[in-house]
Amino acid sequence: MGATERPKQYLELAGRTLLEWALAPLLANPMLERVVVVLASEDRHWRETTLAGESRIECAVGGAQRVDSVRAGLSRLAQEARSEDWVLVHDAARPCLTTEDLQRLIESVADDAVGGLLATPLVDTLKRADDDGLAAATVPRDGLWRALTPQMFRFGVLERALDAAVERGIAVTDEAQAVEMLGLRARLVEGDADNLKITTAPDLERAARILAARGQR
Repeated sequence: MGATERPKQYLELAGRTLLEWALAPLLANPMLERVVVVLASEDRHWRETTLAGESRIECAVGGAQRVDSVRAGLSRLAQEARSEDWVLVHDAARPCLTTEDLQRLIESVADDAVGGLLATPLVDTLKRADDDGLAAATVPRDGLWRALTPQMFRFGVLERALDAAVERGIAVTDEAQAVEMLGLRARLVEGDADNLKITTAPDLERAARILAARGQR
Protein backbone atom coordinates (compact mmCIF):
# COMPACT_ATOMS: atom_id res chain seq x y z
CA MET A 1 0.00 0.00 0.00
CA GLY A 2 2.99 2.30 0.37
CA ALA A 3 3.15 4.81 3.22
CA THR A 4 -0.19 5.26 4.99
CA GLU A 5 -1.09 7.00 8.23
CA ARG A 6 -3.09 4.00 9.45
CA PRO A 7 -2.74 0.24 9.18
CA LYS A 8 -4.31 -1.09 6.00
CA GLN A 9 -7.40 -2.53 7.68
CA TYR A 10 -8.33 0.93 8.97
CA LEU A 11 -8.08 2.76 5.65
CA GLU A 12 -11.34 4.40 4.63
CA LEU A 13 -13.39 2.92 1.83
CA ALA A 14 -16.76 4.38 0.87
CA GLY A 15 -17.36 5.86 4.30
CA ARG A 16 -16.19 2.87 6.38
CA THR A 17 -12.90 1.25 7.25
CA LEU A 18 -11.88 -1.91 5.41
CA LEU A 19 -12.33 -3.82 8.66
CA GLU A 20 -15.90 -2.58 9.11
CA TRP A 21 -16.76 -3.65 5.56
CA ALA A 22 -15.17 -7.06 6.18
CA LEU A 23 -17.15 -7.60 9.37
CA ALA A 24 -20.51 -6.40 8.04
CA PRO A 25 -21.63 -9.63 6.28
CA LEU A 26 -20.52 -11.75 9.25
CA LEU A 27 -22.54 -9.66 11.68
CA ALA A 28 -25.52 -9.71 9.32
CA ASN A 29 -25.66 -13.53 9.45
CA PRO A 30 -27.65 -14.76 12.47
CA MET A 31 -26.01 -18.19 12.30
CA LEU A 32 -22.72 -16.75 13.57
CA GLU A 33 -22.88 -16.62 17.35
CA ARG A 34 -19.57 -14.88 18.03
CA VAL A 35 -17.04 -12.81 16.10
CA VAL A 36 -13.46 -12.50 17.31
CA VAL A 37 -11.43 -9.60 15.93
CA VAL A 38 -7.72 -10.30 16.25
CA LEU A 39 -5.77 -7.09 16.75
CA ALA A 40 -2.11 -6.12 16.87
CA SER A 41 -0.84 -5.56 20.40
CA GLU A 42 -0.23 -1.88 19.63
CA ASP A 43 -3.62 -1.32 17.94
CA ARG A 44 -5.07 2.10 18.78
CA HIS A 45 -7.72 2.36 16.10
CA TRP A 46 -10.25 -0.39 16.84
CA ARG A 47 -11.95 1.57 19.62
CA GLU A 48 -12.61 4.39 17.13
CA THR A 49 -14.69 2.18 14.84
CA THR A 50 -18.48 1.97 14.90
CA LEU A 51 -18.30 -1.72 15.87
CA ALA A 52 -16.14 -1.43 18.99
CA GLY A 53 -19.21 -1.74 21.22
CA GLU A 54 -20.92 -4.54 19.27
CA SER A 55 -22.03 -7.21 21.74
CA ARG A 56 -21.23 -10.17 19.44
CA ILE A 57 -17.62 -9.07 18.97
CA GLU A 58 -14.72 -10.02 21.21
CA CYS A 59 -11.09 -9.08 20.67
CA ALA A 60 -7.85 -11.03 20.92
CA VAL A 61 -4.22 -10.02 20.52
CA GLY A 62 -2.54 -11.50 17.47
CA GLY A 63 1.04 -12.50 16.71
CA ALA A 64 3.81 -12.11 14.19
CA GLN A 65 2.42 -14.51 11.56
CA ARG A 66 -1.06 -15.23 10.26
CA VAL A 67 -1.04 -18.62 11.95
CA ASP A 68 -0.26 -16.98 15.30
CA SER A 69 -3.17 -14.58 14.98
CA VAL A 70 -5.66 -17.25 13.95
CA ARG A 71 -4.55 -19.44 16.85
CA ALA A 72 -5.08 -16.48 19.18
CA GLY A 73 -8.62 -16.14 17.87
CA LEU A 74 -9.26 -19.84 18.42
CA SER A 75 -7.92 -19.61 21.95
CA ARG A 76 -10.40 -16.85 22.67
CA LEU A 77 -13.20 -19.27 21.72
CA ALA A 78 -11.74 -22.41 23.28
CA GLN A 79 -13.83 -22.26 26.47
CA GLU A 80 -17.14 -22.29 24.61
CA ALA A 81 -16.45 -24.02 21.28
CA ARG A 82 -16.82 -27.77 20.90
CA SER A 83 -14.54 -29.73 18.60
CA GLU A 84 -17.31 -30.25 16.03
CA ASP A 85 -18.44 -26.62 16.01
CA TRP A 86 -17.78 -24.48 12.97
CA VAL A 87 -15.33 -21.59 12.88
CA LEU A 88 -14.76 -19.22 9.97
CA VAL A 89 -11.59 -17.24 9.30
CA HIS A 90 -11.92 -14.07 7.23
CA ASP A 91 -9.31 -11.52 6.16
CA ALA A 92 -9.77 -7.99 7.49
CA ALA A 93 -8.59 -6.69 4.12
CA ARG A 94 -11.43 -8.31 2.13
CA PRO A 95 -14.20 -5.70 2.12
CA CYS A 96 -16.25 -7.09 -0.78
CA LEU A 97 -17.57 -10.38 0.61
CA THR A 98 -21.26 -10.72 -0.19
CA THR A 99 -23.87 -12.08 2.21
CA GLU A 100 -24.86 -14.52 -0.54
CA ASP A 101 -21.35 -16.00 -0.81
CA LEU A 102 -21.11 -16.30 2.96
CA GLN A 103 -24.41 -18.17 3.13
CA ARG A 104 -23.45 -20.40 0.20
CA LEU A 105 -20.24 -21.39 1.98
CA ILE A 106 -22.09 -22.21 5.20
CA GLU A 107 -24.71 -24.28 3.45
CA SER A 108 -22.25 -26.06 1.14
CA VAL A 109 -20.03 -27.44 3.92
CA ALA A 110 -22.59 -27.77 6.72
CA ASP A 111 -22.53 -31.59 6.57
CA ASP A 112 -18.83 -31.93 5.82
CA ALA A 113 -16.55 -33.57 8.35
CA VAL A 114 -13.68 -31.16 7.61
CA GLY A 115 -14.80 -27.88 6.04
CA GLY A 116 -14.12 -25.76 3.01
CA LEU A 117 -13.39 -22.34 1.63
CA LEU A 118 -14.60 -19.81 -0.86
CA ALA A 119 -12.49 -19.92 -4.02
CA THR A 120 -12.71 -18.96 -7.65
CA PRO A 121 -11.44 -20.95 -10.67
CA LEU A 122 -8.49 -19.42 -12.48
CA VAL A 123 -9.46 -18.22 -15.93
CA ASP A 124 -6.32 -16.38 -17.06
CA THR A 125 -3.43 -18.02 -18.88
CA LEU A 126 -0.62 -18.60 -16.39
CA LYS A 127 3.06 -18.02 -17.15
CA ARG A 128 6.13 -19.14 -15.22
CA ALA A 129 8.92 -16.55 -15.33
CA ASP A 130 12.65 -17.22 -15.42
CA ASP A 131 15.29 -15.32 -13.46
CA ASP A 132 15.35 -12.59 -16.12
CA GLY A 133 11.64 -11.93 -15.92
CA LEU A 134 10.91 -13.65 -19.22
CA ALA A 135 8.07 -16.08 -19.82
CA ALA A 136 9.67 -19.51 -19.59
CA ALA A 137 6.57 -21.71 -19.69
CA THR A 138 2.81 -21.72 -19.81
CA VAL A 139 1.34 -23.41 -16.75
CA PRO A 140 -1.84 -25.47 -17.23
CA ARG A 141 -4.67 -23.87 -15.30
CA ASP A 142 -6.91 -26.93 -15.26
CA GLY A 143 -8.04 -27.58 -11.72
CA LEU A 144 -6.43 -24.42 -10.32
CA TRP A 145 -8.43 -22.15 -8.03
CA ARG A 146 -7.68 -18.87 -6.26
CA ALA A 147 -8.29 -19.22 -2.53
CA LEU A 148 -10.52 -16.60 -0.92
CA THR A 149 -11.94 -16.14 2.55
CA PRO A 150 -13.87 -16.91 4.65
CA GLN A 151 -12.50 -20.39 5.17
CA MET A 152 -14.72 -22.59 7.35
CA PHE A 153 -13.58 -25.61 9.33
CA ARG A 154 -14.54 -27.72 12.29
CA PHE A 155 -13.02 -26.08 15.36
CA GLY A 156 -11.10 -29.18 16.41
CA VAL A 157 -9.76 -29.82 12.90
CA LEU A 158 -8.49 -26.27 12.48
CA GLU A 159 -6.98 -26.11 15.94
CA ARG A 160 -5.13 -29.39 15.36
CA ALA A 161 -3.98 -28.33 11.89
CA LEU A 162 -2.56 -24.97 13.01
CA ASP A 163 -0.85 -26.50 16.04
CA ALA A 164 0.81 -29.06 13.75
CA ALA A 165 1.97 -26.35 11.33
CA VAL A 166 3.59 -24.41 14.16
CA GLU A 167 5.27 -27.53 15.53
CA ARG A 168 6.73 -28.21 12.08
CA GLY A 169 7.85 -24.59 11.66
CA ILE A 170 5.76 -24.06 8.52
CA ALA A 171 4.31 -20.57 7.99
CA VAL A 172 1.07 -21.52 6.23
CA THR A 173 -0.46 -18.84 4.03
CA ASP A 174 -4.04 -19.90 4.67
CA GLU A 175 -5.97 -22.26 6.93
CA ALA A 176 -6.72 -24.74 4.14
CA GLN A 177 -2.99 -25.32 3.67
CA ALA A 178 -2.65 -26.33 7.30
CA VAL A 179 -5.62 -28.68 7.00
CA GLU A 180 -4.14 -30.21 3.85
CA MET A 181 -0.95 -30.97 5.79
CA LEU A 182 -3.01 -33.27 8.01
CA GLY A 183 -3.93 -35.28 4.94
CA LEU A 184 -7.46 -33.82 4.86
CA ARG A 185 -9.17 -32.11 1.94
CA ALA A 186 -11.19 -28.92 2.08
CA ARG A 187 -14.25 -28.43 -0.09
CA LEU A 188 -13.95 -25.66 -2.70
CA VAL A 189 -17.04 -23.47 -2.85
CA GLU A 190 -17.14 -21.13 -5.82
CA GLY A 191 -17.35 -17.50 -4.75
CA ASP A 192 -17.43 -14.10 -6.40
CA ALA A 193 -14.07 -13.11 -7.90
CA ASP A 194 -14.75 -9.57 -6.67
CA ASN A 195 -14.01 -10.78 -3.13
CA LEU A 196 -10.54 -9.31 -3.50
CA LYS A 197 -7.87 -8.82 -0.86
CA ILE A 198 -6.66 -5.24 -0.64
CA THR A 199 -2.92 -5.29 -1.20
CA THR A 200 -2.12 -2.21 -3.30
CA ALA A 201 -3.62 1.25 -3.77
CA PRO A 202 -5.30 0.24 -7.07
CA ASP A 203 -7.04 -2.59 -5.18
CA LEU A 204 -8.66 0.02 -2.96
CA GLU A 205 -9.91 1.89 -6.01
CA ARG A 206 -11.29 -1.32 -7.51
CA ALA A 207 -13.08 -2.17 -4.26
CA ALA A 208 -14.70 1.27 -4.25
CA ARG A 209 -16.02 0.64 -7.76
CA ILE A 210 -17.34 -2.80 -6.76
CA LEU A 211 -19.19 -1.45 -3.74
CA ALA A 212 -20.57 1.49 -5.73
CA ALA A 213 -21.88 -0.87 -8.42
CA ARG A 214 -23.69 -2.82 -5.71
CA GLY A 215 -25.15 0.35 -4.29
CA GLN A 216 -23.20 -0.07 -1.06
CA ARG A 217 -21.94 3.13 0.48
